Formats: sequence, structure tokens, C-alpha cells
Amino acid sequence: MEAPRRRLQRSERQRLAQPVADLHDGVAHRRQLAIVGISREDIQGEVDAGRWLKLGKHTVVVLRQSWSRRAAWFHAMWESGSGAVLDGIAALQASGLDGFQYDVIDVAQPANNRRHRVKRVRAHYYKTMPPVVQGGVPRVRPDHASLHAAQWASTDRMAALILVLVVGQRIVRPEQLLATFRTLRRCTRRRIIAGVLQDICDGVRSLGELDFARLCRRHGLPPPSRQTLRVLPSGRAYLDVCWDDLDLIIEIDGGHHFEALSPMLDALRQNELVLTRGAVLRIPVLGLRLQEARFMDQVVRAHEAATQRAA
Repeated sequence: MEAPRRRLQRSERQRLAQPVADLHDGVAHRRQLAIVGISREDIQGEVDAGRWLKLGKHTVVVLRQSWSRRAAWFHAMWESGSGAVLDGIAALQASGLDGFQYDVIDVAQPANNRRHRVKRVRAHYYKTMPPVVQGGVPRVRPDHASLHAAQWASTDRMAALILVLVVGQRIVRPEQLLATFRTLRRCTRRRIIAGVLQDICDGVRSLGELDFARLCRRHGLPPPSRQTLRVLPSGRAYLDVCWDDLDLIIEIDGGHHFEALSPMLDALRQNELVLTRGAVLRIPVLGLRLQEARFMDQVVRAHEAATQRAA
């Protein structure tokens, strides 16, 4: 008969568990702890002493530190079941997406695996799993995750924002996103997503530019150029939107334009553009939401005046 296994001392448990937990921001899977020699009894002893915490069937909080988003991702995957990986916004955040808050963690899971409901986790089941990135946190490849997130978004506007952000932050190349979209057999919001992707591939890099391009069509204006390079005495500058043949420039100011030194730098940039004979109109993104008619009336009048000057 096999002798009962010796219980580890507290210091031994911590020494063995620490490297495992460090990989996952303070949490560890029971199976990982078993591999390094920590038994169920050892885990229970630490939990009973209040040093560790069981968080579901598989997750053990080893390091009592502030709960991080990364730890929450591993907990979501482990507790959802075998084969689960991050999907949607969570997968994009794990790939580097910044500036987008989302309370629910989406996970992708093979359809034939066991299913477990986990609080604040939304599972999506696939007969054929989408391509997965294994380096770092296991996650759906960004091009697929972006399109999934856009389909699951609560509004069309949020769907557009997600697609603009992933391209603007260089999480996914626009041509790769469009190529993957064309392979989808089923897609909610297909018309909306197709339109947004077309605008993105035409050069849109912010939601303000995307809105402005659509407003130009609505107000009968020809499509402007986007992210056009100009060489100024102060260096190179990319213009948000312009009609090159008319020397008419539209600068779309997002929230970052009102932070720190941005107003001063924007003023210097605008002055240089005016000195090179360019007419510049500035439109805050919020202005497109709240005073669309007045701002677009100014754009239409500026375009008419520039057209007359060029004639």
C-alpha cells in the first residue's frame, strides 16, 4: 500500500506556487499547482488559513494583490471549460487594444466541450474554432476577434468604433480585416460592417473622420482626401481631411486634442497651414454630435468659396 503523501510546509507551498501565479497575475490553475507538487490538501490548508482563495472549480488566488484584468482573463478561460480562449473585446485587449472599457469577458469554446456558466463571462461556442494566437494569453486572432466584437456590440456606433480603434491602433491591418470579413458565411450587421470597412480601407483612422466622410456624402460634397501628408517648416504633418485641389483643410479634433500641450501644438500647426495658403476649419468630434447642421453648413460654404477661388 502506498504511503500517504507528506503535506508541504507553508513556506514550501508558497515557494512552489509563486512562479506559477506570477505568470497569471496572482492566480493559478489547480492542475498547474499539482504539476509542481502542490496537492488538493495543500491548497485546502492554505485556503483554510486565509492565505489563498478558491475562485471557482479550477482557479486559486495565490498572491493576494489587486485584481487585474489579466487575472480575470485566465479565471474566465479556466472556469468556462476546456479549450476556452479569449474572444471579442477581451481578445483585442490582450493583443494591445487600449481606450475601450467593457465589463463582460467574451470567450470562444469548442461546441462539443462541457459548458460552465461563469459570472460576467459570455461564452460563444464554435463547431470550428477560429484561428487562435497562443503566445501570451490564449486568444482568437485579432482580425476574427474584431469582427466578432463588432457583431456583438450593443449599437451600430459601438461596432464602428471598435473597427476604427483596432485599425487606428495597428492591432489589425485594414486589408487583413477586409479579407477576413469576406470569408464570413454568417454575419450580423453585415451592411454596417461592410460600409465601415470600406471607409477604413479608404483611409479613416478615427471615428470623427468616419462620421465626417458620411456627412460629406449626406450634404452633397465630393469625397475628401484623408490623412494627407503635408511638409511644413516645422516638419511633416498628416491632415485629417482635406480637398487638396481647393486648399481646404478640415481638422477633426478628438478628445486627445484638449489634453496637455495639444491646444498649443494644434495652434502652431494650424498657423503653418494657413501661411501656406490653406483654409483650415476645426471641428471637435463632439460638435459633429451636437451641432452637426451648423458645422456642416460652414464646411459647405467654405467648399463653395474655395471652388469659386479656384475657378
